[in-house]
Amino acid sequence: MQRRTFFTQTGSLAFSAALLTPGLSQAQVGAPRAGTDFNVLNRPAPVDAPEGKIELVEFFWYNCPHCNAFEPLLTEWVKKLPKDVVFKRVPVAFRDDFVPQQRLFFALEALNLIDSLHARVFAAIHVERQNLSQGPAIIDWVVKQGVDRDKFVEQFNSFSSSTKATRAKQLQAAYQVEGVPALGVAGRYYTDGALAKSMGRVLQVVDHLTEQVRRTA
Repeated sequence: MQRRTFFTQTGSLAFSAALLTPGLSQAQVGAPRAGTDFNVLNRPAPVDAPEGKIELVEFFWYNCPHCNAFEPLLTEWVKKLPKDVVFKRVPVAFRDDFVPQQRLFFALEALNLIDSLHARVFAAIHVERQNLSQGPAIIDWVVKQGVDRDKFVEQFNSFSSSTKATRAKQLQAAYQVEGVPALGVAGRYYTDGALAKSMGRVLQVVDHLTEQVRRTA
């Protein structure tokens, strides 16, 4: 199946702007609709959130320009999430060459460096134009950020990072992710910029679905 990979096949400037525009067209006014603004999963995806919590998942790829552009909007939105919502990021792997960046994310996560370095990875790739696709370049860049080389390499090459990368790919498949950035809700729903017509609209759709999950809990 050919994926709706927003970062390659639909990467025009016009489409990129549309993905990030928070405003709504006439066709988008009203409550989000299944099959139009979001998909209902045929089979529930696994969730890690404890009972009583609603899990939201962002699927992303560091090399994706739309993910980079979406990150500031997403970060501000996450700060305002209700206390019963658990948010997590999941790096995708549509191909094997995505795996080093998956390991980068999980190594940073293990070292409690997501808050300080996650956005800086995007900046290094999309603003500074650095190639962080392979392990050696990734390790050198992380060390330049003041991280201990041995500690990072240990996590980057660890069985834990490998296992998390495998689980991330399984979750990506369970949510039927077709492009990034995309969001999953409570193991039940999936939406992305192509469905919702903009990433600002995606967040509105997710807010709606979160409330729906809350009401039916």
